[in-house]
Amino acid sequence: MNLRSKLFLRFSLGPVLIAALLFVSAGSLKFWQGWTYMALVSIPLIASVGYFYKHDPKLMERRLQSKETVSEQKRLMRWWKAAFLLAFLLPGLDYRFGWSRTLIGVVPPWLILFSDALVLCGFLLVIWVMKVNSFAARTIQVEPGQKVITTGPYHMVRHPMYSAGLIISFATPLALGSYIAWPVFALLIPFYVFRLLNEEKVLRQELPGYSEYCARTHFRLVPFVW
Repeated sequence: MNLRSKLFLRFSLGPVLIAALLFVSAGSLKFWQGWTYMALVSIPLIASVGYFYKHDPKLMERRLQSKETVSEQKRLMRWWKAAFLLAFLLPGLDYRFGWSRTLIGVVPPWLILFSDALVLCGFLLVIWVMKVNSFAARTIQVEPGQKVITTGPYHMVRHPMYSAGLIISFATPLALGSYIAWPVFALLIPFYVFRLLNEEKVLRQELPGYSEYCARTHFRLVPFVW
């Protein structure tokens, strides 16, 4: 299977899975928050995959790799997959049964649209990270010839890809019109924290110059906070 076919298969499965979780659990195609969210996910994904396939196919090959070699990361990924499935089931169930409406109130349209904008910003940050760092693989690894990246978003935080994930995790439940789902999405935050701490341990040991980079760039995830 060539790279184009692999990319089509891999990056079409994600949106299809999310759509299935949202709309099957909602029991309706009138879940407009779900349609808006799917557009925000799918359009940047398709555009970025097409761009990087043409301009940086090596990056796309790295993004296709999903098998972790570090034992700690294997355990984290198993936990993350379970939390991910639950997180995307809840907004649809909330739409169907009205838990948020009954217990807290309807998420106002302005807050849904503002959260949509945050989700889009998160995905744009992911694209920026990949543009700056061709070694931004999905797995924790250090390759021959890999260098420490200090420009772009890496000038502000050490792990901007996880910062993007943090933004998306915070905004997604509200973008989907659900207060009830927010605590479950918040469970994804420890995943980013534990993953980046383990990643830093690996990079300090295997990537020349990374310890010096950490000494200069103080914030890991959120500028001026941590």
